[in-house]
Amino acid sequence: MLNFLTAFFFILAAAPADPAELDAYWAELSRTVEEGDFEGYAATYHPDAVLVNLGGGNSYPISAALDGWKQGFLDTAAGKMTAGVEFRFTDRLFGDGTAHETGIFRYVARPEGGAEQVAMLHFEALLVKKGDRWLMVMEYQKDAATEEEWAAAGS
Repeated sequence: MLNFLTAFFFILAAAPADPAELDAYWAELSRTVEEGDFEGYAATYHPDAVLVNLGGGNSYPISAALDGWKQGFLDTAAGKMTAGVEFRFTDRLFGDGTAHETGIFRYVARPEGGAEQVAMLHFEALLVKKGDRWLMVMEYQKDAATEEEWAAAGS
């Protein structure tokens, strides 16, 4: 029983993640999308990360998702389109080297000479800290968000 209590109190005493580090993680993710930095974007995920896509009704390795997204990054880097992503959070749970983030992301793309395309989705992300880097291990893209939900999520 004493070992259990010691382990329990050790877990409670573990330092939580620094929210500023996680804010920096999301800012880096946004930067990579805006600049079309595919390699930088891919580096924000753990190699074994999984994308869960409620709209598609499936889950698959992030490597497969990255393959599908790569052309958009290349087009952005080449100036053939502009892109950006913003994140707003509705729940942020931090632990020692772990985080679970819930919120909405707003992705905007505009192909050269084309109309702006906006996608807003509720999402959850599970992250782990490896060394001094945060990496996403699971991205769960849920249902579409409304402008009202986006506004309510704050900044």
